Amino acid sequence: MKNEYILELKNLNVSYSPGKYAVKKLSAAIKSNHVISVIGLPQSGKSTLLRSINRLHELYPNIKISGEILLKGKNIMDLNPIEVRKKIGMIFSSPNLFPNMNIYNNLISGFQFGRISLSKKEKDIIVEKSLTETGLWDEIKDILHGRYDILSTGQQQVLCIARSIALHPEIVLMDDPTFTLDSQSSDRIETLLHQLKEKHTIIIATQNLSQAARISDYTMYLEAGEMIEYDVTSKLFWTPKDSRTEKYITSQTG
Repeated sequence: MKNEYILELKNLNVSYSPGKYAVKKLSAAIKSNHVISVIGLPQSGKSTLLRSINRLHELYPNIKISGEILLKGKNIMDLNPIEVRKKIGMIFSSPNLFPNMNIYNNLISGFQFGRISLSKKEKDIIVEKSLTETGLWDEIKDILHGRYDILSTGQQQVLCIARSIALHPEIVLMDDPTFTLDSQSSDRIETLLHQLKEKHTIIIATQNLSQAARISDYTMYLEAGEMIEYDVTSKLFWTPKDSRTEKYITSQTG
């Protein structure tokens, strides 16, 4: 029988210092082509969880990780980090475009850093396709070789998403991607997520419970690094199984 889960977390622990865990004994199985929201108070472990899945914590030797993170049954800790980041993209709370690159080169930078050689025609096709899929093509097709900072913050964040999906990742991680955006730009990102899940699995950490309720198929609630509850979004919000989940949701929405 084919494994229906694209990502499995097994007893995941992340420690910034001995005996202090930012994520503790977390186990969960995530289905493909869904949007999963991760909610919880600040310092609950949401960002730490996403960064672990993208293997960003390995850049800091004091951070220790144990347990397994399985992508289609393969432990990503055994793979080359560059290969992992081709399969698992990451979007941050503020646009993180490269200031020394124009819009066009920002879009294909993932191929450059991944040491993937492309012809000019291949690059052009990738740029147009990723911008079209994110709804940016008509807006910026005439300024591709200009500086990205002529774009609005909302457009820059969509550009970051376009850059990520250009590599055809199986999973896209988003760490509060609408935190710095106005309501119109936030709505645009939310609409885009529904389109993207046809080809990608989206895991989004958000402090906005209304957003989590709107966009996600499943929701995971973290508290002090521990997963308290993980369920279909409607069930977790309206009939939570754990009193701590209910207390948190009530405190944020009441």
